Amino acid sequence: MVSSYLRSDSPLGRMLSLIETPGSALRFLILDCPTESTLSYYVDEFKRYNVTHVARCCQQTYNAARLAEEGIQVLDMPFKDGGVPPATIVRDWLQLVDTQERKASEENPVTIAVHCVAGLGRAPVLVAIALIELGMEPLDAVEFVRRKRRGAFNKPQIAYLDQYKRSLRQKSSSSVSFKSSLGKMFRFGNKKQQEPEVVTIH
Repeated sequence: MVSSYLRSDSPLGRMLSLIETPGSALRFLILDCPTESTLSYYVDEFKRYNVTHVARCCQQTYNAARLAEEGIQVLDMPFKDGGVPPATIVRDWLQLVDTQERKASEENPVTIAVHCVAGLGRAPVLVAIALIELGMEPLDAVEFVRRKRRGAFNKPQIAYLDQYKRSLRQKSSSSVSFKSSLGKMFRFGNKKQQEPEVVTIH
């Protein structure tokens, strides 16, 4: 369910890693940072995998308008190199993941491309967060990404993911709504009752 490749005729700097989510038609494509001179090659791959959005976790190195012309939206979600995403970035990322996951189908899988500079830290962290939200255990998500994205994650990022708690959905009960999850987050209702699955976004 995880594949990666680098075409022999490709000028792309690093391997592209396609992560297919178990039980979902939503996929993620992890890559290194395109530049103006290499962007057209990335566009070819984006079209191949039906990429609808690109999450950019680093400084701008190419004109997003070139992707917009192809119907691909670029979302800037920058955070510190080697670091973990702040709550605002996580919120925006989860909104994108949730929206696209609902649109995806077996007949029409949807892919979100994610990149930082080398595609080894920030981008894999966001993908791992998505995998956790879609039902994986945190360390399983780390291993799942690392199988084909060798060298992904540093120790602080793994520690962050290991403590990450789902916020969009509860694995244990499909009937738990996002609204009720918010109620748990902000302790609506019986304050004395301790919920072991209180949802938090770090």
